[in-house]
Amino acid sequence: MSVIAPNYGRMSKAPAPIDANTPTADSSTDIARFLSRARETRITGGGHGGLVFALDATMSRQQTWDSAQHIQAQMFKTVEKTGGLDIQLVYFRGFGECRASRWVQNGAELATMMSKIDCRGGQTQIGKVLAHLRKEAAKRNPANADRSRVDACVYVGDAMEEDVDALCQKAGEIGLLGVPCFMFLEGRDAAAERAFREIARLTKGAFARFDSGAAAHLATLLAAVAQFASGGRAALERSATPEARKLLEQL
Repeated sequence: MSVIAPNYGRMSKAPAPIDANTPTADSSTDIARFLSRARETRITGGGHGGLVFALDATMSRQQTWDSAQHIQAQMFKTVEKTGGLDIQLVYFRGFGECRASRWVQNGAELATMMSKIDCRGGQTQIGKVLAHLRKEAAKRNPANADRSRVDACVYVGDAMEEDVDALCQKAGEIGLLGVPCFMFLEGRDAAAERAFREIARLTKGAFARFDSGAAAHLATLLAAVAQFASGGRAALERSATPEARKLLEQL
């Protein structure tokens, strides 16, 4: 299966739509487990990393979407000294709308794109996100042909309204490509938690829960993920943040 290619044109253009019909825990413990596995299976030297930042932009997500505009800026700031980071924004909302932006290399560009997007009512489209991620993960990093275009994926959402077995099939394929998914759940939706945990397991990623009042906690976790995507374990070792130290203590 494949997806419609993202729009790599000028910033004034809307992110390209993704069409799924086209063929193609405890947070500290889970993330430490992921880092331990990832250290054995992927390149951990510095370099220009790639991170897919996927968000549920349905109506219930408005507050978190607003917070994410600040959070993504912190992600970029964290990785400035670790070799750099390309980020692609993927989001879904409304009636069947799912779009992927071009890849950007600074927080200002990503913030500009996010500021033009409003949340709209609709059901989840996680399957489209995973199908797109699978396609991007099969590409090579333009700065290093030995690495995948995508080093990690972050997904933030609060619900799951799809066939969980179909999602797990896509997640397993992504796992074979070596791209971990960090699944962040707002709230305590039981069906979403089961699905998020399984997607994280199949991709050798991590699951973490947060609430709408924990934006700062989410920001620090995302910053650590971005650091790892950019520079591997060595980047965390060079970091002076308490969050990075706690992760390293568990490796």
